[in-house]
Amino acid sequence: MACTSNRKKLRVLFIPFFATSHIEPFTHFAIRLAAAAIPDVAVEATVAVTPANVSIVQSVLDRHYGAYNAVANEGAVPVRIATYPFPAVEGLPRGVENLGQVAPADSWRIDVAAFSDALMRPAQEALVRAQSPDALVTDVHFAWNVGIAGDLGVPCVTFKVTGAFSSIAMRHLALLADVANADPDVAVVPRFPGPPVRIPRTELPEFLRKKQEVDYSKTNTFYAAQAACFGVAANTLPDLERPYCDVHISEGHVKRAYFIGPVSLQPPSSSPADTGSGEPSQRCIDWLDLKPDRSVVYLCFGSFAPVSDAQLQELALGLEASGESFVWVVRSKTWTAPVGWEERVADRGMLVTAWAPQTAILGHRAVGAFVTHCGWNSVLETVAAGVPVLTWPMVFEQFITERLLTDVLGIGERLWPHGAGVRSTRHTEHELVPAGDVARALTAFMLPGGSGDAARNRVMELAARVHAATAEGGSSHRDLRRLLDDLVEATCAAAGVTKSVQD
Repeated sequence: MACTSNRKKLRVLFIPFFATSHIEPFTHFAIRLAAAAIPDVAVEATVAVTPANVSIVQSVLDRHYGAYNAVANEGAVPVRIATYPFPAVEGLPRGVENLGQVAPADSWRIDVAAFSDALMRPAQEALVRAQSPDALVTDVHFAWNVGIAGDLGVPCVTFKVTGAFSSIAMRHLALLADVANADPDVAVVPRFPGPPVRIPRTELPEFLRKKQEVDYSKTNTFYAAQAACFGVAANTLPDLERPYCDVHISEGHVKRAYFIGPVSLQPPSSSPADTGSGEPSQRCIDWLDLKPDRSVVYLCFGSFAPVSDAQLQELALGLEASGESFVWVVRSKTWTAPVGWEERVADRGMLVTAWAPQTAILGHRAVGAFVTHCGWNSVLETVAAGVPVLTWPMVFEQFITERLLTDVLGIGERLWPHGAGVRSTRHTEHELVPAGDVARALTAFMLPGGSGDAARNRVMELAARVHAATAEGGSSHRDLRRLLDDLVEATCAAAGVTKSVQD
């Protein structure tokens, strides 16, 4: 569908939250939308971030289009970068503008900026008005962008980078809190599809931890903005979370829903994602090439993971005691390995302290299991690769997502068994997982014919569905095209221009 006017370009502005786990899928979404152009309409996507976050967007663009694009291909790449200022926040040094740059105790300071009309709205409103886009794609944090888009007469789509299971669970726990508060220690998600979901309160996101600490007027405003916007796009797919995807429409949460994930998985017709540039990345792949099939455990806890040095010490000793081969990504700047540890595991372990090509690692034939924090981007990547998981959630909605993986999909199991100790979204409350538990879990999961093999069979079935969904004619591909059609139609209607339908 295209307007019968001189409009040949649909300009879409993307505004993600200040975390790598949001900025990267927003950039992948922009790439996918730009590649899904319909007849007579080209899409020009712009990803808007604060200055300190530009490198994250540029890295994704470089891996997709090639690092030469900034010079040799300038003007031909359909995804651009715009910047706007990050506000001054007490306690945050200048230039600290990302959750991954702050200590866990200070992460709330980033949220202060993200949720503040006074601190953040003026800069974002100035950006939107200066860019004058035809459509706006905003993170769920920035509820005011729905109103700004309405004032400008352009459609605003909210993009959720988390799964439907966790987002619906959090919504029901927030808006139906009285129902869920009968037990002071455990929350049961009310009016939730499928088997009952019980979550210890220590494992809930901070805003749900205690009823008396929650400002529900803000929560209602947050969800009201999603209901008022043009539609919601989600980085998931019905084949993975169908009952929970369906709730968006059946419960009247949104006007339109588009399930377009995984946005990082490019269709077969697209250029393959770069496996990573530079010697460290290639060294990692070369090392895996020497290992037998499904013999290596991959461990990574994402771009924001408050893992204490004491816990890293237990994990290192557990990996050693397990006897398993492993690739372990460690982001701590203060931790040092136990004396002699690196020499003792040198023949079967690789420690990665820089950026790791996670998609390429998970897709390698040698990787047999993924120890994951249950961040949604990592979940989608491991499902697409057909690799089963041992779960080790740490923050935010990750403990909820864990239940989707272990209790609903059955593609993995908890690394630390039920009742072994307190787990918490507050890192200061989370007990140390002992080295012995780490070793036992890894050894049992990697045992041929054991629970790991059963989980692998299930995740490989899901992997086939995920790849089918993103291929031409698949559900995610169709929803992406439907979103683009709807945005063009809305833009035409707002401009009062006639439309023509093209087959």
